[in-house]
Amino acid sequence: MTSTDTPLSAAGGTDRRRWFALAIVMTAAFMDLVDVTIVNIAIPSIQRESGASFSQIQWITAGYALAFAAGLITGGRLGDIHGRKRIFLIGIGGFTLASALCGLAVNPEMLVASRFLQGAMAALMVPQVLSIVHATFPAHERGKVFGLFGAVVGLGAVSGPLLGALLTEGNLFGGEWRSIFLINLPVGVAGLVLGSRFITESRAPRALKLDLVGVALVTLGLLMLLYPLIRGRELGWPVWGYVSMAGALVVLAALVAYERRKSARDGSPLVELSLFKVKSFAAGIAVQTVFGVALGVFFLVWTLYMQFGLGWSPLKAGLTGVPFSIAVSVAAGMSVQQLVPRFGRKVLQAGALVMAAGVLLYLWESGHYGLGIAPWQMALPLVVMGVGMGLIVAPLTDAILSGVPREHSGSASGLLNTVQQMGNALGLGLVSVVFFGTIGDRLRPDQVGPAFAEAFRNSLGCVAAVLGVIFLLMFALPKRPAQHVEGEHGATTERKEPVLVS
Repeated sequence: MTSTDTPLSAAGGTDRRRWFALAIVMTAAFMDLVDVTIVNIAIPSIQRESGASFSQIQWITAGYALAFAAGLITGGRLGDIHGRKRIFLIGIGGFTLASALCGLAVNPEMLVASRFLQGAMAALMVPQVLSIVHATFPAHERGKVFGLFGAVVGLGAVSGPLLGALLTEGNLFGGEWRSIFLINLPVGVAGLVLGSRFITESRAPRALKLDLVGVALVTLGLLMLLYPLIRGRELGWPVWGYVSMAGALVVLAALVAYERRKSARDGSPLVELSLFKVKSFAAGIAVQTVFGVALGVFFLVWTLYMQFGLGWSPLKAGLTGVPFSIAVSVAAGMSVQQLVPRFGRKVLQAGALVMAAGVLLYLWESGHYGLGIAPWQMALPLVVMGVGMGLIVAPLTDAILSGVPREHSGSASGLLNTVQQMGNALGLGLVSVVFFGTIGDRLRPDQVGPAFAEAFRNSLGCVAAVLGVIFLLMFALPKRPAQHVEGEHGATTERKEPVLVS
């Protein structure tokens, strides 16, 4: 079944296939979230078995991130134009193929190239997840759906290291690190088959054309910005990196100017600038970017602290994150369905403060217990942090997309994912200052643990400060959720009275 923008389920809310479709796209989102972090755990095994150089190891992780971030906006717009189901299926099919190529790589060069392909296919697949949800579910059901989405984000955030440790140390079928990629094959094939059956096609209601100049400008600008941030520390922060980041701002400014002219000329820009006139979207994008910085800092330094500072095995470190994951999932489900409808923006602000409290508690425990800290002693601060993150992540997505017309859901989803990736990259750049800046270049074995623990505490202080900034930025969000009405052909519109009460 094909429609212009709204499938049957959105119009009548009676098509049970939408829940199967939700499970499929959520599984794809989980697969991507896990794949971002699962490789880090397996790096020692990859380096030992494949003989990859240090530079190649960096590209195994950076290549995916670059291709993913640079293609998200384009991937979202392609879904609007050619159909979100079609682009999702192309993306998940390509992601599965790239995963197979990664798992069967015969040399480091093939693995690096396959990771680039995997990131590019994820850029087609991931923006369609929120777009399909936005186009498939009526407004009154989206709160429940975004609660589930937040739970998936929480699980994916910490499941990557744990799953990577289990697969690598378990040496499944004798493949060592290869199993972290090959595990995607049955999941991807199932998603491809079931998605073709249960996902209903949707696209923008009027014909759009792909803005090729916009694609070139946004890709160039993001690469110029993100490449120095991702590789800066390893390369010693060269001067050309700062020049590239400054040049990226010029390119992105040119993109905005061009998109304005493109929108006035034929109404088919790559980036729908009118979205930023929606207060909830503009404010939410700012919050999402800074939140990405906090997450980018925490998850990397946390892994380094446990494995290098405390000397824990990957499996022990991965299991330590389970309380955090459970707390995020539970809080995310409650926040959208029960708390936000009653308390509105205060729920997100409470989440920022609760997460900051958990970070400060973790900082105190790390100093109090020192290198003898046990996983069970970390459970309390991790649960507090998880509750705070859960109160933010699900309602923030809902707040950002609540006022977005369905015909622009792909563009909005691509922008949302892109700024999150930009925030993560900025966070990784900040890690080099607040974490590695504390650690000396040449440490004796007895100095490693204390140095990493001190650097971890410095980083936690930085994360708490960023969460304080997020709390203040959240004052720009609407006090209450938007009031949706289903317009002609099922398109979501807003009421004439102020929807977002400030």
